[in-house]
Amino acid sequence: MNGVLERVAGAPITWGVCEVPGWGYQLDAARVLGEMTEVGLQATELGPDGFLPTDPSELRMTLASYGLQLVGGFVPAVLHDPARRGVELARVRRSADLLSAAGSSILVLAASTGAYGYEAAGDLDAETWAHLTAGIDRVVEIANGLGMTVGFHPHHGTLVEGPEQVQRLLETSDVALCVDTGHLMVGGADPVSIVEEAAHRVVHVHLKDVDAEMAEEVRSRRIGYHDAVRRGLYRPLGLGDVDIGQIVGRLEGAGYGGWYVLEQDTVLIDHPEEGAGPVEDARANLDGLRRIEDVLGREASEGSPNGEHSPHAASAGGRREEGR
Repeated sequence: MNGVLERVAGAPITWGVCEVPGWGYQLDAARVLGEMTEVGLQATELGPDGFLPTDPSELRMTLASYGLQLVGGFVPAVLHDPARRGVELARVRRSADLLSAAGSSILVLAASTGAYGYEAAGDLDAETWAHLTAGIDRVVEIANGLGMTVGFHPHHGTLVEGPEQVQRLLETSDVALCVDTGHLMVGGADPVSIVEEAAHRVVHVHLKDVDAEMAEEVRSRRIGYHDAVRRGLYRPLGLGDVDIGQIVGRLEGAGYGGWYVLEQDTVLIDHPEEGAGPVEDARANLDGLRRIEDVLGREASEGSPNGEHSPHAASAGGRREEGR
């Protein structure tokens, strides 16, 4: 199995590129892909509709010109409402066709509420939840028919965001998981516990660190999600409160061989100067993951079992350093 740093991808949202209308200033693909290559990333997710070419051949050529491959795409869909399912599944199929034709084997699915943005969600009754899981099954069928795998993404402001909803999903659906360390914490779940319980179901990983105090403000609705992201809810790896080292160690110990997508969701107010802004965070995230792999490598050479908690792994990737 390739090492962690050989399985690292970027995501356009780190550069503030988002599907939510009015999210913030949107950089163009040339700037984003160029800076991904500059910091040493090897792959990317697709980003929102229209950010990258929608013709598979053109998309492949564009990514190849930057030395990048496509490793997934985030597809939020309304699946709990039978009246909307046909239209939503047709849209999912178009996304799946593009991802597959351009070389990706992963479709990252989220259970959209149907509202713009990610400001609020709600619990579903048993009947509506059954509609949701049936819709997820249909997406899995679509993806499998193209030789792809669905990684379901618990996400703040969707119908699966908090620990109770994540557990309900694990118990009522066989869908594989995209673990997003940041969204799990923002939703109130413990990402380490989720990985401990369901590592065998993880097919894709979004790594992000979180300011835990601000995450609590988001959960309690004292601050809106968009405002929190703009104010720095997500932090470079090692500068927040998620135990990234523990999570990566446990995944690697369980045999995870998929991609680690470095995501630090960002809202840009205006156009950052060349060489500044998101690229600095992208570089810091890659450096943070490099420190984690170094620690895991030392522990492996010393005979420590992968995934076992150690103070070294914690300090390398999941404890805010004093004075920062």
